[in-house]
Amino acid sequence: MTTLHVHFDRPLADDEAENLLPRLAPGIELTDGPEPPAHTGILVSGRPTREQLVAAPNLRALIIPWAGLPNDTRDLLRDFPAVTVHNLHHNAAPVAELALMLLLAAAKFALRYDNALRSNDWRIRYERPAPTVLLDSKTALILGYGAIGRRVAAACRALGMTTLATRRRLDAPQMAKGTIVHPAGILRDLLPQADALIICLPHTPQTDGLLGADELALLPSHSVLVNIGRGRIVDERALYEALRDGRLRAAGLDVWYSYPPDEAARADWPPSAYPFHELDNVIMSPHRGGAADETARLRMTALAEMLNAAAAAREMGNLVDVEAGY
Repeated sequence: MTTLHVHFDRPLADDEAENLLPRLAPGIELTDGPEPPAHTGILVSGRPTREQLVAAPNLRALIIPWAGLPNDTRDLLRDFPAVTVHNLHHNAAPVAELALMLLLAAAKFALRYDNALRSNDWRIRYERPAPTVLLDSKTALILGYGAIGRRVAAACRALGMTTLATRRRLDAPQMAKGTIVHPAGILRDLLPQADALIICLPHTPQTDGLLGADELALLPSHSVLVNIGRGRIVDERALYEALRDGRLRAAGLDVWYSYPPDEAARADWPPSAYPFHELDNVIMSPHRGGAADETARLRMTALAEMLNAAAAAREMGNLVDVEAGY
């Protein structure tokens, strides 16, 4: 039996090992540490170093244990064309659930009503007209129709919404399980139709600043924007000003523009240069879309399936286009 050597750049946590090891097929050997052995066939690492890749001349694949490709990793892998890159999409369900939570909380102004009643203030109940947005019979535009986007679309349809989507690998519009999927190049034509805009895109050179002031101005003023992709897909200042000035009704944001550089900064670090926290039409979440009490099980189950496929000489799936960035 041929042995497949898999190296992790860090030790597995106890719950990860408990979920991974029983699911692995025979013939898979695991090691961990900063330097992979020369005979490593697969490296599991989010941000491998050049030294790690050089140390493993037999390396055939890199598995990034989440969705996405960091820009520095993308640049590095160009020098190692024989190494294929794969993502894990174990987080599709929890991220899609968070997107739906953000959509409903923003559309229904949950924060405003919650804060009022916590102060025993009922006056907001009697305000007319109510600021809340009815989603039934409205249109949701989902940017990025991958593993997460497809789940978000299904949830939106369950709310009675019409769903449109964009996808990079598409030559013409097509119907996909009730969602009309369009090529990404006609985004500006689709934005005026979007009562809800849900961003499920990765951050790449092509998506950086994709939505600026001009694009946001194409959205109806009652639109709700949800971003569970990456912050910098939407221009920071333009988004803040559109929400502040009422050109967008509300937003739910799980991804941001500034992150704490170290553990000491985590207790007090603003996520943006603009005071989104002062706006009661914004629901803020600290980039926790993929978190769930079952995250270890989901991640390790997905990883085991991928490693078992490789050990059986089958396609591993979730192949990343290094040049495109996803």
